[in-house]
Amino acid sequence: MIRLLSWFSIPILIVSLTVSACVVQKNPVSGKSRAYGYSWEKELQIGKEADGQIQQQYGVYDDQEVRNYVEELGQEVLSVSHMRRENTDPKYKNTEFYFRVLNSPVVNAFALPGGYVYITRGLLSHLNNEAQLAVVLGHEIGHVAARHASQRAFEQQVGQIALVGGAIAGQELLGLPGQDLLNLGSTATQLLFLQYGRDDERESDQLGVEYAAMQHYVAAEGADFFTSLKRLSDKSGQNIPSFLSTHPEPGEREKRIPQLAEEWKEKGYEQTKINKDGYMNTIDGIIYGNNPREGFTRGNVFYHPELEFQFPVPTGWQVINEPTRVILANEDGNAVMIMQIDSEAGGAQQSVQNFVSQEGITVTEQSAAADSDLPAYEATANATTQDGTKLGIYVYGIEYGGNVYRFISYTTAVQFDSQKSNFFATTDGFRELTDSDILGIQPVRLQVIKTDRSGTFSSFLPEELPMDITAEELAIVNQVHLDSQIEQGQYLKIPRQ
Repeated sequence: MIRLLSWFSIPILIVSLTVSACVVQKNPVSGKSRAYGYSWEKELQIGKEADGQIQQQYGVYDDQEVRNYVEELGQEVLSVSHMRRENTDPKYKNTEFYFRVLNSPVVNAFALPGGYVYITRGLLSHLNNEAQLAVVLGHEIGHVAARHASQRAFEQQVGQIALVGGAIAGQELLGLPGQDLLNLGSTATQLLFLQYGRDDERESDQLGVEYAAMQHYVAAEGADFFTSLKRLSDKSGQNIPSFLSTHPEPGEREKRIPQLAEEWKEKGYEQTKINKDGYMNTIDGIIYGNNPREGFTRGNVFYHPELEFQFPVPTGWQVINEPTRVILANEDGNAVMIMQIDSEAGGAQQSVQNFVSQEGITVTEQSAAADSDLPAYEATANATTQDGTKLGIYVYGIEYGGNVYRFISYTTAVQFDSQKSNFFATTDGFRELTDSDILGIQPVRLQVIKTDRSGTFSSFLPEELPMDITAEELAIVNQVHLDSQIEQGQYLKIPRQ
């Protein structure tokens, strides 16, 4: 996707994190005092410092109507939470909450301490009404109110928490387990990667239902969303999506959420609000899947229509397109190229030299790039990681379209000679994008329709689906099956490009 990022260093590092001392404070949910890894004041600081960086890392979805809708609903659900009740401690009651919509196709939601809640556009596309969103927002508010992250930080303070930073999240990089540290401060990173216990998740489920029910939403609707997540998991053949990675099994939640909703009915909270009309009208036209305007790979070429450049990708290499950088990795995971905009350097030469002048890097050669029609500069260097792994590094900077683009390519020193041709071919092939069809490509959007007839879900799908989207995928998005009978006047989300 590529947005401005001011600096970058070799993404192989070990950050050792400890919680210096426990803090005993009151829990907003239970009202009882207990030990936390951080004071509430520190949690507020952590969230505030990390929020801007998370927005930069993932990008904020560029639709003000959608963002306002999520913010307003979040504040509505928050108003009945433990953070806003009559007997709530003022330091909690006065905490401002922020609800962000991130420009990511991944189905995910998460929260940071101090009142920062994040929902992806990918998650919004998989919901079917406002009641479901209310339960999800309530769940994330529950994590903040119950101070789950700070609880986990305290419980894990017995030893050092080592997080290994790699260029590719969840994969092996030069023999080290990968984790994307998001360029956040170490404390925020630690809290993001601490896994909630299942009891935490069950408590947040319970709170999500409670808060939604108190605003008279049909909280049982939340179960259908978790059914969709289970189907996504089964379809991919992988572990459950990140939103559920440490949560109770979806099947358990499908049963438990309606039970919890019924308990709140018995307490006198009438649940009548679903607001499918309002929800569907809001997400009509939402971008679905990866946005090709922010970069995509076709064949062995990476294209970026918005910034109008392209470069070749070595055969067999994986491309990971992030908001602030593009990462290329070979099949063995032991050779990596990272390209991003250097917003601080005044030119290609300065960008390269700023990088190779870092402590621990030894330059073996540097010069202007002779084969480029654009101003470009290159350098080769050596470095050693903390575990003693010797690296060979190739750094290439090029000026184009008012930006300075920098490629950092590296592998183990013994493999550097065999990988140089891949590094050189990619950087030498960086050039202006001129193909009008690719320059004009548009993202897939979900068009919300009301059916004018009855029939099976599959009968409403276009004969050709865009961008490798499958019919089964769309059935999950609509919370139906391919052979489900759709009645006249029912809402459906259909992809259009």
